[in-house]
Amino acid sequence: MKRVIADRGYDANRIRATLREQGIIPVIPGRRNRKRPIQYDERRYKDRWRGEPMFCRLKDFRRIATRYDKLAKNLLSAISLAATVAFCL
Repeated sequence: MKRVIADRGYDANRIRATLREQGIIPVIPGRRNRKRPIQYDERRYKDRWRGEPMFCRLKDFRRIATRYDKLAKNLLSAISLAATVAFCL
């Protein structure tokens, strides 16, 4: 079963309905000002933070954040190099 894990900024009935039509389970907490609270899998939502720091570190590299490379293979090479530098040094 596929799931989309997103933060409160993506809490909209339209987004949830579109995901469900495609057979995807939304794991999105409801906003605090909702009249009826939305049920979501809190355990899976915590997994969102496993991947998020990786993208934050990669965006520190200006070349990747602004996507200077036009070819996909060059961009992938830059991401690989930046990931090596960010996580190994």
